[in-house]
Amino acid sequence: MTPRVLVLTASVGEGHDRPARLLAEQIHREQPDAVVTIEDCLPALGRVVAALSAGAPRIVFYRFLWLWDLGFWFFVRSAVTRPLTQSLLTRLGTPGLLRLIARLDPDVIVSVYPNVTEILGRLRRSDRIDVPVVAGITDLAGMHYWASRGVDVHLLTHPESVQEVRQVIGGDGPIHCVHGFTSAEFLEPRPQADARRELGLPEEGNMILVSGGGWGVGDILGAIEITLRLDEVAHVVCLCGRNDALRAQLAARFAGDERVRVEGFTEQMSDWMAAADALVHSTGGLTVLEALMRGCPAISYGWGRGHLRLNNEAFLRFGLAQVAGTPVELLTALRRALAGGRTVTSSFVGLPSAASFVLEAADAA
Repeated sequence: MTPRVLVLTASVGEGHDRPARLLAEQIHREQPDAVVTIEDCLPALGRVVAALSAGAPRIVFYRFLWLWDLGFWFFVRSAVTRPLTQSLLTRLGTPGLLRLIARLDPDVIVSVYPNVTEILGRLRRSDRIDVPVVAGITDLAGMHYWASRGVDVHLLTHPESVQEVRQVIGGDGPIHCVHGFTSAEFLEPRPQADARRELGLPEEGNMILVSGGGWGVGDILGAIEITLRLDEVAHVVCLCGRNDALRAQLAARFAGDERVRVEGFTEQMSDWMAAADALVHSTGGLTVLEALMRGCPAISYGWGRGHLRLNNEAFLRFGLAQVAGTPVELLTALRRALAGGRTVTSSFVGLPSAASFVLEAADAA
């Protein structure tokens, strides 16, 4: 039987869309005849949910950062208000989501977006849908919404997240740490010199990669200026994501500075991580995971809002990345990263594939 897989994402940045695309590719590699449909869930969830999920961040991320902290506390962190917001989200999003599921008639549903995962979990445990649901979790911490009782299988990118997911869902539901939400290239060795040649970078000298994620947010300018204070840094490359205004601003600011290179959105993250001696990143998520997979020391700096506060705490708790809150702390972290050097790890190579669990759920449907 040809499995029909529905992958639900939300086009609010590459942090959800990219894992959806990569999972679809992995499913097709493992079962070429599978029918995989990737859908942006926000239109189905309705105008109110779409406005809060996609519209608000476009303003809040750049202008009113304190609102992001407040909203995250209200919707996620507060045990008093969280059940209310989860119930309201489910009430608003259910009609359109059920219509979408009925129209596509999948054998299994995969969600890589926490808001729709929460709705699906509630629909599943109330028997309003009879299709198995798989949650793809690409954050390290702050597991409410990402994990939900009723979801059949939870797939993680970090083994360190297991305990928090279990606290959210209770019971003994399946939780697996997998690969498949990042490019398969990260599992293949890549010499630094080869990556630098591919990217047109000098083979000699320390190179620091500065990234603001797909949104291009955080103190990117400050991170570059602080990094340039270090004489031992020969090159700084800034990835601006899809923030064209930021890219233009930085290109003008550092025009003529041979130490600085400004880039936009890229599909070559595997090479950038292999080429860099350290990463300074503002939005956590998969970019830090990719740095870990490549053995590139990571530093979280320049944003630290909302869910990033919890991720930063977890980075420190598990020793996965350094966290810098001030320019002085960033300088110290950079010196420490350069002194420690890159580390080679094989811990991700033996992980099972996300696709294998998705296809297993489809077969059992």
